[in-house]
Amino acid sequence: MDLRLPKLPKRRLLAAVAAVALLAGAGTWSAAASDDGPAVHREDHVMRMTGAGGAKIDTSYFTAGDASKKRPAVLIGHGFGENKDELRAQAEGLAAKGYAVLTWSARGFGKSTGKIGLNDPKGEVADASHLIDWLAKRPEVQLDKKGDPRVGMTGASYGGAISLLTAGYDDRVDAIAPKITYWNLSDALFPDGVFKKLWAGLFINTGGGCERFEKQLCEMYNRVAEAGKPDAAAREILAERSPAAVGDRIKVPALVVQGQTDSLFPLGQADATAKAIRANHAPVSVDWISGGHDGGNPETGRIDGRVGSWFDRYLKDDKSADTGPEFRVTRTGGMDSTNGSATTRGASGDRYPGLESGQREIALTGREQRFENPAGAAPPAISALPGAGGGGLNQLSSLGVGVSLDFPGQNASFESAPFKDDLRVTGSPKARVHVKSSSEDAVLFGKVYDVGPGGSQKVLPSQLVSPIRVAGAKAGKDVTVTLPAVDHDVQKGHRLRLVLASTDLGYASPTQPATYTVALQGDLSVPTAPGVKTAATPLPAWVWWLPASGAVIAVLLLITARRRTTAPAPDPELTEVPLRITDLSKRYAKSVDRYAVRDLSFSVEKGQVLGLLGPNGAGKTTTLRMLMGLIRPDAGEIRVFGQAIRPGAPVLSRVGAFVEGAGFLPHLSGRENLELYWKATGRPAEDARMDEALEIAGLGDALARAVRTYSQGMRQRLAIAQAMLGMPDLLILDEPTNGLDPPQIREMREVLIRYARGGRTVIVSSHLLAEVEQSCTHLVVMDRGRLIQAGPVSEIVGSGDTLLVGLAEGISDPLVEKVAALPGVASAVRADGGLLVRLDGTEESSAARLLTELVRLELPVESMGPHRRLEDAFLTLIDGGTA
Repeated sequence: MDLRLPKLPKRRLLAAVAAVALLAGAGTWSAAASDDGPAVHREDHVMRMTGAGGAKIDTSYFTAGDASKKRPAVLIGHGFGENKDELRAQAEGLAAKGYAVLTWSARGFGKSTGKIGLNDPKGEVADASHLIDWLAKRPEVQLDKKGDPRVGMTGASYGGAISLLTAGYDDRVDAIAPKITYWNLSDALFPDGVFKKLWAGLFINTGGGCERFEKQLCEMYNRVAEAGKPDAAAREILAERSPAAVGDRIKVPALVVQGQTDSLFPLGQADATAKAIRANHAPVSVDWISGGHDGGNPETGRIDGRVGSWFDRYLKDDKSADTGPEFRVTRTGGMDSTNGSATTRGASGDRYPGLESGQREIALTGREQRFENPAGAAPPAISALPGAGGGGLNQLSSLGVGVSLDFPGQNASFESAPFKDDLRVTGSPKARVHVKSSSEDAVLFGKVYDVGPGGSQKVLPSQLVSPIRVAGAKAGKDVTVTLPAVDHDVQKGHRLRLVLASTDLGYASPTQPATYTVALQGDLSVPTAPGVKTAATPLPAWVWWLPASGAVIAVLLLITARRRTTAPAPDPELTEVPLRITDLSKRYAKSVDRYAVRDLSFSVEKGQVLGLLGPNGAGKTTTLRMLMGLIRPDAGEIRVFGQAIRPGAPVLSRVGAFVEGAGFLPHLSGRENLELYWKATGRPAEDARMDEALEIAGLGDALARAVRTYSQGMRQRLAIAQAMLGMPDLLILDEPTNGLDPPQIREMREVLIRYARGGRTVIVSSHLLAEVEQSCTHLVVMDRGRLIQAGPVSEIVGSGDTLLVGLAEGISDPLVEKVAALPGVASAVRADGGLLVRLDGTEESSAARLLTELVRLELPVESMGPHRRLEDAFLTLIDGGTA
């Protein structure tokens, strides 16, 4: 079934389907000064798409300079889970260069309405064409002809795909620069028919849950997640929403940027994009950056500059614009000793080499091997951790540090002899093997390790694997294994090791146990891309060729972002004190005298629930990050149970933390999500103390249900349960009640109190002052990085200047007015059961003097005491600031 839209004339693409209507009163305008050019003006509009569900699309429009001057336009799309606000810096930069720039939030994101369609041609793609219609009506936008603006498109990930798709469906697009995106979404999420379950789950979670997607997409995901593998209908629905579906129509200049550290959209997706567009005789350049969806350096400044030059050449027709080489790759190796970051340098070629250039045959040795696919596909091998640490793993692998995990008896391996010279692998290695299985089908995960001399180091380049589904494997079958595309330097004396594993954490493997038998059928073919040359002036050899001992130091520097110092000795007097912070200070980056936290000191005792309060910018988040060992203080110290906190300090195993936005796999049950998380920590299962954590969290029978059925409150409690695993002695919670309704907030309060009741300690950072007042026993109030007050809640709340006077009976209005006029009284108003009297803070204002005056006025006083909400105390302490 072909759902592609017909190619309509440029004047009005899809006019029969929908039209754009600017909502009355929805436009706003602003201007921002630029240090590097003219002021950039921004207009915000909400546009109604009258077709395809009538979504309302939130947009921002940026221009600069002479409004009468015609200029090309650029559309910028955002990444999945983001919105137009993420694009402001790039939009302002292009506007300052002389472009009219339009950003928008795609359906289901930001303030835009509608269901998420994963770039549905009848939804998101049609919306982009309507935005081009709008640009064609702007007086400052250059037109090629009526209704046809000179326009380019760019964007990363989801936004990169919409650039490609719109160029295929709407021939008014004149140039594109898609970044770290997909050519075929079906191949990306179902590579070789294997379900990429962790990334797929993150898609659903990031989108806000299955109900936020088009119905057919939600049904497709649930079906595939339950089956553990895609069906034909699932593959078709994603293929129809992919640029590959209109690949023969994309005939415009394309700068294709792809990430090397990307297990979601690996380099093969960019290779397919480049080949297809070049086949249409359009100019194509390819740029492999060091970052990607798994983290690493996105090279934002360099890539933004190259995109600007690309549009200068193909939108402004500036033939002097430097668009760069046809192929460029950022090569990572060594480490900057000043900050612990991986160093990079560029390599380039006059022609894009593809993934198979300069093949070199590498002999491998190894007998035929039998291994198991365990029941339930557990425990799984570990390569990348999508969305939760992959970037760190990739950065470590680029420094020559092995961080992958394969379980004995669950893989076959074949190894080369040590190399006599350095070898640069650029592209996708291939191997031919014979596979036999006790089951009808086999699922394998192919990877190539770089193994140091004596096996001392084992590195998986970019932490990538290739899944292979072998149908009809029971009878035995020869298979060509195409391994992940990488750019990796194998040093002299190292070996290459081909591993075929039965499981991988990121993918769905068959849950039924099976025995696989694998034998080599030839050499390993390795692409070397001889036409690609590294830039001159290489870094010193001592940076690039770190020995094994240097690799260990590199790991420490990477984790701490600076040289480690000797940790202070434990303080035996504080072994029972959960937290002691002394004279803690942290300056803002690149500042000598501006502090995020300054001279902060306080203690927390066992059994306390401490509320950390302060207005925005008070230093709460910085304090928590130092407490969790994520950043280092400039002065002072933090001790947890007497141990000084440093990044990676062993005592941090006694600390649990919850940061807002914990993600779960929606198709798994609550218990399965927690078990998966704990397994990933590598700690023994019995140390999880899961039953205790779950009893405190109070999820009951819901633990057996899929997380996608959970309410927001249940998801929050599951996240708290995850932080409680191992029953840490110190639990840190950042905004644990965000998004909860009042009954759910009350339940969360009871969870915290139950946890602390066992002698453990909880620290809560929250902006809900009324809730903190009811759930916390102690408070620390900060403002502008400094401690304002610390102590029991009752003391802080009860130290104010507002008194509740209890009366035996009501009094007349004239008498209330007399009380308000007393010396030292600022105001007096009726309250339940009496009067609320606020003192004015002068020498005449005191509770004792007030009581004397009230008796003199013959008021029927029954009681008198402090009356102040935490909000009142908080605002008083910070001199009227806001939380």
